[in-house]
Parts: sequence; structure tokens; C-alpha cells
Amino acid sequence: MKKKFILFMLLILSSFTFSEGKLRVGMEAGYAPFNWFQNDERNGAVKIKNGYVGGYDVEIAKIISEKLDMDLEIVQSDWDSLLGPALNSDKIDVVIAGMSPTKERRKNLEFTDPYYESDLVIVVKNDSKYLNSKSIQNFRDSKLTAQLNTFHYTVLSQINGIKKESASENFSNMLVALESGKIDGYVSEKPGAISATISNPNISFVEFDKDKGFVYDRDDVNIAIALKKGNLELRDKINRVLAEISREQREEIMKKAIETQPNQDSESLPTNFFGWIKFFIVNYWKDFLYGTFTTINLSLIGTFFGFIIGLILSLIRDDRNINNNSMFSVIFHKLFKYFVSIYVTFIRGTPMIVQAIIFYYGFSQITGINIPALTSALIIVSYNTGAYITEIVRGGIDSIDKGQYEAAEALGMSHFNIMRKVILPQSIRNVMPSVANEFIINIKDTSVLFSIGVTELFTTSKSIVGSHVRYYEVFVITCAIYFVLTYSLSKLFRYLEKRMDGNKEYEIEG
Repeated sequence: MKKKFILFMLLILSSFTFSEGKLRVGMEAGYAPFNWFQNDERNGAVKIKNGYVGGYDVEIAKIISEKLDMDLEIVQSDWDSLLGPALNSDKIDVVIAGMSPTKERRKNLEFTDPYYESDLVIVVKNDSKYLNSKSIQNFRDSKLTAQLNTFHYTVLSQINGIKKESASENFSNMLVALESGKIDGYVSEKPGAISATISNPNISFVEFDKDKGFVYDRDDVNIAIALKKGNLELRDKINRVLAEISREQREEIMKKAIETQPNQDSESLPTNFFGWIKFFIVNYWKDFLYGTFTTINLSLIGTFFGFIIGLILSLIRDDRNINNNSMFSVIFHKLFKYFVSIYVTFIRGTPMIVQAIIFYYGFSQITGINIPALTSALIIVSYNTGAYITEIVRGGIDSIDKGQYEAAEALGMSHFNIMRKVILPQSIRNVMPSVANEFIINIKDTSVLFSIGVTELFTTSKSIVGSHVRYYEVFVITCAIYFVLTYSLSKLFRYLEKRMDGNKEYEIEG
């Protein structure tokens, strides 16, 4: 056990990396042709923890890091996290993710000169009645949407009489909504629209006549690199590199990105549901396996430390610990119970995803200490689980008849030995089903850690979806994996409970 604990601590300490000499680039890895996830290094893709990332943004990042003589590190992250938290908390150095330098974003972020110029179009299905539209006003009465936290969503108000649907988290979601008929179209930059048509032959896009399209500032559609506000030195260095990349070279890079994106060779891809299931299992089994092991490790370690936290807090706040002859003991115990009550109430009253964002980004921003995503995830799951198990163990201790404690005390046993030999063994057996339930809940709830860039099973699945835009098939596999994990754990803990019950057939010796 000691060796395992030492190895675990070394793993945690080794995850504290330093960025000196590195260019840490944040991106979604799910917005082709700018960036996408793939399972090998073909076409110059860059390695990340659970696979590889390719695309136009990656090629630009490679050029910049080479010119600046820095090692390139791609950090996959949720889109909302890229818009500020990741930069402001120094988790990454720049964002190269097909982002437009809008006026609102310039208030909080620094931007380089554009590294690509684009236009807005509306993506529709091939059989859409809006396919031949020449003006945005032809989309009257249509159901349209755009990506969350982008100016694309705001320009929809320029179309009279549309049914403005809720903004979508990412482009993969919008493509699925479009295919299923939930929406009639969505706003996109032209390269993204071209990418969608290559990925799905049933998709097309609408370009508009001059003066009949969307009205916007060129900064809203030009694509630039985002940095932390005030990081002028790095911005100027990157601008000098971008100035050396000609317009022709940029167009050539984009053309190559579109041609080499996943799903480009549609003739070799499956044509039915079960064919896609087989395709993803055969081509991405290593990625699913990586995500599954990460999920199991986070849940197992988080539940273990959460149980330790809950057990310690429950024992210390037990009223039988008070030494009534010591005023200090009485005051300390009351303050400790008050602290535990606040901790339990706050953690149980707020979602884990909110706690994760506050801890991972907020802690770094306030203290300047950069805790890596995996280490942060372990801490978050541990203290979150600890709050629930504190109440579970308290209930288990309270369930033991007080007469047992009094009888043991009458026999001259110390408080420590009574708890260790009489109360706790029974309490732990009683709370075992609830602890097992917490473990199973953690298996599922670790999926929210995508918000801080942890590549567990759900994040891995989202990356694969972003590359192939096949929601149902990928998440059927993901759902099956989660079910196998939770069902197996349920059976395992049931077996352990029976083992702890011991033999129920007793004989009285006389």
C-alpha cells in the first residue's frame, strides 16, 4: 500500500508542468476545418493526451511555434472556457480556435492581426426550401440558430420574422439538429460550411448577393488569435510571424485542411447505423479505452479520498468527542461542527460543474498557482464526494443503538476503542450501499469535468463526434460503456456486502 501511495503521489506531482519554452495553444478540437480530433498523426496532426488534433489552426500554430523557437502544446478545452477563464488563469498562452475578435471580446482579451478572413453563410439541408435564397430576408418564418457566445447568434436579429432557436454549444450539435429537422439552418463561417458539406452529402449552404447578406464589422468575421489582456510582447511576436505568411499560403493551408479533414473520403465511410458503430469501435477503441480508464481512475480515487474525508469529519464532529471539563474543547467542537455544516451544505447545494470551473480557473487566477486539470479533477471529485459521505457516515453512526456504546463504556473501553471495535465496523457495513451509490454516481458525474479540459469518456466521445458529426452512433457506444461500468460495480459491491455480512448460521457453544 505504501508503494502504491508513493507512486500515486509521484504521478500527481509529475502533472505539475511548467510552460517555459512552450507555446500552449487552446482549441476545441471539434470545429473542422479549423481544428478537429483524429486518432493518428496523419497529415501533420499534433499529439494530445487522448489522440491527435489537426486542421488549419494547428498548421498556423505549428508555424508560429517554429518561428518563435518554442515547443507546441495543444490544450483541448470547452469553447466557453476558451473565451477567458483559460487565458486569464494562465492555463494556456493563446487561443487559436477560429475565433473572431469582436468588440465585446476585445474588452477582455488581446487579439493579434487576422490569420484568416471569412464570410457568413447559412447551412441548410439539400432539400431545404431556402436553398436557393439570395437574401437573408428569404429566411422569414424559418427556425435558425448559431453557436453560443458568438456574434453569429446576434446577427440573426437582422432577419425579420424568424423563429430564433436557442443558441447551441457547438457546431456538431447544430448539424445533428439540422439533420433531425429541429432547425432549418444555422449561421456559420464559409470554411466551416464547406467542411460540413464534405462531412455530410445531405448538407449545403447558402451565400447571399451583395448588400443582401448579413451586415457586420469585418472584425466579426476575420479570424484572429486571442491572448490574455495586456500580453503585448507575445502578441507583437506572433503578429510578426503572421505578417510573413502570405494570403496565398493561408489559402493553400485552408484548402489542404478542407481536403484532409475526417469524413473527406465519404465513399469509404459506412452508410448505415451499425456500420458506423463498427467503424467507431474499430478506429477509436483506444480512445474510448483511454477515456474509460480516466473515468474509472477519477471515480475510484475521488471516492476513496472522499470516504476518508467523510469518515474523519463525521468522527471528529461526534458529540461524544467533547471533553465537557475543557472550555477549549467545547468551543472548538462547536466551531468545527459549524464549519462542517457550511462545507456540507455548500457542496451539496451547488453543481459539480460550477465547483470545477471555480476551483480550476478561479484558484489559479487568485493565487497564481497553476494546478493541472487532472490533479484539479481529483481534488474536486474528492471534496465533492466527501461532503455527501460525511452525512452518510453520520447517519451510519447514529443508526447504531446507543446502548452498545454505553455497554462498552461500562466495560471500561476507551472512546477510541469503542468507535474502532464496536461502532465503526457496524456503521461502515450499514453505509456500504450508499458509498457504492456515490461511486456509481461519480462514474457518471465525472462527465462534467470536460469543462476544465479533462479527457475522460464523455470528452473523448465529444471529440469523436466533432470529427465525424455522428452523434447517435458515438453516444450509443458511450452509453453502453457507462452502463457496463455502473452495472458491474453494482454487482461487485453487492458481493462485497454479502462478504461483510459473514456467515449467518451460528452455533452456541456450551
